[in-house]
Amino acid sequence: MSDTTVKDNPDLGRFEAYVDGALAGFAAYRFSGGHIVFTHTEVDDAYEGQGVGSELARGALDQVRAAGEHDVVAMCPFIAAWIERHPEYQDLVAP
Repeated sequence: MSDTTVKDNPDLGRFEAYVDGALAGFAAYRFSGGHIVFTHTEVDDAYEGQGVGSELARGALDQVRAAGEHDVVAMCPFIAAWIERHPEYQDLVAP
């Protein structure tokens, strides 16, 4: 796997995954009350099947956890399924 970096881009309301410096995907979000609502995740076709989506989800949720300001609402099916498969992130989910 290449070097994947996940960065928050608050101006665009999304976390972005970069592989070797190239934008490979993003997880869009919006804020609602005390929640960060993930609405859509997209990975460029060139990076499908390489674990970029998983790195993106993990990186985004790790940053949400580190900030400690919001709980998560996963309207995006990809983020919801990823959290389901990784129970160590269940504590971030809004009650």
